[in-house]
Amino acid sequence: MLGAIAGDIIGSVYEGSPIKTTEFPLFQEGSRFTDDTVLTLAVAYAILEDKKYGQTLKDFGRKYPRSGYGGHFYQWIFEEKVKPYKSWGNGSAMRVSPVGFAFDDQESVLREAEKTAEVSHNHPEGIKGAQAVALAVFLARIGEEKEVIRKEISGRFGYDLDRTVMRIRPTYTFDVSCQGSVPEALVTFLDSEDYEDAVRLAVSLGGDSDTLACIAGGIAQAYYGEIPDSIVRNTRERLTPHLCQVLDRFEGGIPVKVSS
Repeated sequence: MLGAIAGDIIGSVYEGSPIKTTEFPLFQEGSRFTDDTVLTLAVAYAILEDKKYGQTLKDFGRKYPRSGYGGHFYQWIFEEKVKPYKSWGNGSAMRVSPVGFAFDDQESVLREAEKTAEVSHNHPEGIKGAQAVALAVFLARIGEEKEVIRKEISGRFGYDLDRTVMRIRPTYTFDVSCQGSVPEALVTFLDSEDYEDAVRLAVSLGGDSDTLACIAGGIAQAYYGEIPDSIVRNTRERLTPHLCQVLDRFEGGIPVKVSS
């Protein structure tokens, strides 16, 4: 899960200033965690404590209200009831990586990913995006080869994963929809050579860079298993003690779960 958080922080400074190159400093003075990190850790905490996803997302959102949420989601955070609003945005996909790390079979992963999404992003595309990312993390974690991951995700969800970063990058623009960003983030992982390369490729698309890198980074961590020490250190330095505590508990080796 740290891979997703690092991707968010690395991509944060390029969200408003998109770039089309992999040559950039990974961490800058303005690099910070955003809503991607806050909500990813909210999902992790809900899994650790067996809490309801909707209320936990609200609790974390209220604790970190200035983290860059979309307008509809920000309103949702402060509403009394947990009521979905048919969102197809990529918020459901960027927060779901803990599910792929924590659950132990495909059906459980798909079912739990839907639970994390439907509390807010109950549009079919919002649910599909979350399920695709969680399943990719799971398949990467259990050691499946990239071609198996590509075939399984494209066959199940209909995403075009036969493209390359070089083909996507020239015309790609900022897109916060699941259908317009999840497949592209998956391609950056599939094209990558290691964790850092996956994050650099994701940012280089010139889109919703923190979310693209968050998604790609979570899958890349599950697949490659290692993140450079400098990235780990710079990521942790930018988190609050509370967020570090949740991260450490989750990364410390929670029992793998099967959803009921």
